[in-house]
Amino acid sequence: MKFYVLTLFPDMILRGLNTSILGRAAEKKIISIDAVNIRDYTADRHGKADDYPYGGGAGMLIQAQPVYDAHKAVTGGRKLRTIYVTPQGVPFTQKIAQELSRLEELVFLCGHYEGIDQRVLEEVATDYISIGDYVLTGGELPAMVMIDAISRLVPGVLHNDSSSESESFFNDLLEYPQYSRPRVWHGREVPAVLLLGDHKKIAEWRRERSEELTKSRRPDLYKEYIRKEELIRWLSREKREKIHMIESLRRGKAEILYADRGNVLLYDRTSRLCMISAQNAETGERLLEKVPKDASLFVTSQDFLNEPICNRFSCEIFHECIQVCYPQKQALPVKYKDIRLLGEEFIPYVRERYHMGDSEYVAERIRAGAMYGAFCDEKPVGFIGIHNDGSLGMLFVEETHRRKGLGISLESYAINRICEKGWTPYGHVVTGNETSLGLQERLGLYPSSGTIWWLGKKD
Repeated sequence: MKFYVLTLFPDMILRGLNTSILGRAAEKKIISIDAVNIRDYTADRHGKADDYPYGGGAGMLIQAQPVYDAHKAVTGGRKLRTIYVTPQGVPFTQKIAQELSRLEELVFLCGHYEGIDQRVLEEVATDYISIGDYVLTGGELPAMVMIDAISRLVPGVLHNDSSSESESFFNDLLEYPQYSRPRVWHGREVPAVLLLGDHKKIAEWRRERSEELTKSRRPDLYKEYIRKEELIRWLSREKREKIHMIESLRRGKAEILYADRGNVLLYDRTSRLCMISAQNAETGERLLEKVPKDASLFVTSQDFLNEPICNRFSCEIFHECIQVCYPQKQALPVKYKDIRLLGEEFIPYVRERYHMGDSEYVAERIRAGAMYGAFCDEKPVGFIGIHNDGSLGMLFVEETHRRKGLGISLESYAINRICEKGWTPYGHVVTGNETSLGLQERLGLYPSSGTIWWLGKKD
């Protein structure tokens, strides 16, 4: 991932970010940080990039021209997401960090003095974001805070990529307490449950401590957590039909836009996916009024919603599917042994063989650590992935290796990885694909009784 920071103080940015974990990630070229000096683009022969504001007032204002030219030099005229760091912006959250971590390039614009000429902000800024309700001398420190939070979510930056799934604010809970050696320190012992080696009991203990901490320190977060858990329990009455909603909530991907008496609207901002369930057409229309403007994908299990979605959002139906889910907790046997996580070097291989969706989607899934490959003599012979909505898919096996159980091994491997995280594996089978449905049932996945529809914008 590439970060560009437009600033009057590039050394401040580079000294602050080119150390420790982010420094190592930059050395490995997992991320790059380019601090661009706005002064280098001023037309003033003395290198001035600021002037007095019209209407008077204290302080100086960064002029429009050097900011515009610096931004143009970085983007080359492309429409890159550009964040203006300002106390007037929306509060920065972990959900925003997760959304931004999916991008390949991101621009930060740092104000200083009294800020930046509004006219250039209207031309280049796509987002206004704040790190808190206070005022600093400039945008450099907030930009570094956000870059740090975003970078650690980029696959490969942390040594343990799953650690971001158990830390504070994931799934609306604060992180549980952690302990290291020695076993006893200042008379305080490590909790006994952590020494037993029983991973189920450890997971339960950690969840209980997270709930206690969140309830005590962040009652606002705890309220949202309880609301989400109650909705999951309600949706679980139709688990096979609503598994996409349940898992999106469990995995901290979806936010609740509306939930009342069987009418539910969820939104996954990362994939711009709306999940809708309504009791009738009238309430469905009211839910559609709450859909975010940037939504581009829709999933519904009621066919009376299809026409309103298509008309209102210029969509078309992509797929009609049956949902399948694996509610068991036991791991599946994997007969084929050489299956591993795919790295970026395999993007061309997968792109050539997976033709559903755009090629950049494949790259994003691999960078997210969500695709696994089967190998024979160190050469890939098949793969499977986890879609950005959380479902299993993208299964492919080379012709020379078919009918040998490799597809079953690949899916079993992916199911086991999902189960290890405490989630329920699920997937979608296009209606009429009896071969795929038979494979799912042999693996122990249960099909839904009804169907769901995937819809998307025509462009």
